[in-house]
Amino acid sequence: MHACRPFRHHEPRAPDGHAAHATIVAGCRRASCWRLPRYPQGSSNAATQIEGIGDTLIERAHQESGLPVTRLQGERGRTTGQLRLFAQVLRAGTWQSATLDAAIPQRTPPRPDLRLLKIPLGPVAVFGASNFPLAFSVAGGDTAAALAAGCPVVVKAHSAHPGTSELVGRAIQRAVAEAGLPEGVFSLLFGSGQSVGTTLVANPAIQAVGFTGSRSGGQALMEVAAARSQPIPVYAEMSSINPVFLLPQALTARGETIARDLVDSLVLGVGQFCTNPGLLLAIESPALDAFRTAAAAAEQAKPAGTMLTPGIHQAYARGVSALEDIEGLIRTACGLAPAGPNQAQAVFFETTAERFLADPRMHAEVFGPSTVLVRCRDEQSLFEVARQLEGQLTATVQADEADYALAARLLTLLERKAGRALFNGYPTGVEVCHAMVHGGPFPATSDARATSVGASSIERFLRPVCYQNVPQALLPAALQDGNPLGLWRLKDGEPGRA
Repeated sequence: MHACRPFRHHEPRAPDGHAAHATIVAGCRRASCWRLPRYPQGSSNAATQIEGIGDTLIERAHQESGLPVTRLQGERGRTTGQLRLFAQVLRAGTWQSATLDAAIPQRTPPRPDLRLLKIPLGPVAVFGASNFPLAFSVAGGDTAAALAAGCPVVVKAHSAHPGTSELVGRAIQRAVAEAGLPEGVFSLLFGSGQSVGTTLVANPAIQAVGFTGSRSGGQALMEVAAARSQPIPVYAEMSSINPVFLLPQALTARGETIARDLVDSLVLGVGQFCTNPGLLLAIESPALDAFRTAAAAAEQAKPAGTMLTPGIHQAYARGVSALEDIEGLIRTACGLAPAGPNQAQAVFFETTAERFLADPRMHAEVFGPSTVLVRCRDEQSLFEVARQLEGQLTATVQADEADYALAARLLTLLERKAGRALFNGYPTGVEVCHAMVHGGPFPATSDARATSVGASSIERFLRPVCYQNVPQALLPAALQDGNPLGLWRLKDGEPGRA
């Protein structure tokens, strides 16, 4: 791991500070909003460097993951798009939370001059995910957010796509060099097994961790981080079954359409999304019977799909087998049989609310195209199940206007259970934008206050510092009188550019 120093985010001079970091992240050379110096037209950045790899990157990712070329092209666009989003966030400057409270010397006791700013937390360890070789990997959201915050990044590449990781890593390395920053701003490590990852997290230089993966893997890193002489935060996105609530009037009005679309969401990407709908809940009714019939027919027509790695396929097979062994959990439909190695067959299970509540094994995530329908006898039963659910990344409600009274009661519960509550849609698909939350209470993530997708994810890698009676000449530019950077600040409780 390269040795490196944290970068002072308030220095507007190129190539130091966040000015250069913005260039690395996205190459947005419009500096007017932060009044930064313009960069030479030859300046490079990670987003354009990744795009410059061209078809070579897509071909390598396809060879290593087996993912369709069109899916990988879209994922590359998401990767470069989120890099550019963070450049916009960085240049806007509001992430710094610049806050000024003027001195009140005549008060008893006198109030000193107080100014707050958020600064980089320090070097961040990022772990590439298995199911997104680009968007949640070397140049994924964790890396983009940490670099935008001003933190050096050390990425542990996932062993499922080492060639893809190296291509992207070298692109970031080129962007760092062309921005004139020290080499230690970005490092990429390889190695199978847990030893490299645990050693990285234990290294005293590391100040935070970004992880996307299994519950066991996330908890293992949390234990290492907590056992350090200086414990550090681990922002781990881990386990979620993403419940979908099928309310009565919605099922009556459009149950067959919901069934087909849900099955499409279930098998998307062979179920290898962290937002896969692994749990369905509905109240017993003739409309539910019709939904079950339509869902079974849709699933039986779905071909088996090849999973990303043999290990993921083996874990899926074990998970399905464990569900099949649970008394009272019945397999009612499945997709077409596998036709090749490491292929996953979609599976649809059913049970009652009483049995689901009595057996926690039914609550476990099975990473792949498997879902469980819980039949509830009435609204009270539905709420009993909802209250027993663990923390989730998403909670979906299918509701028509006649369901709104029930949906309103349900929403007050779900907002305490999930990071994202959505209506009349499907949880697969996570938009990268300012308002997105991809997080939730444990075990969805290790910290319910954070998101790993969206502009707010930069908050994970910042910490506030209060400057008391610091002379103007020594203050960060973002806190100086006259607001030389033109930032939106909070001054004596009033927002503005003062």
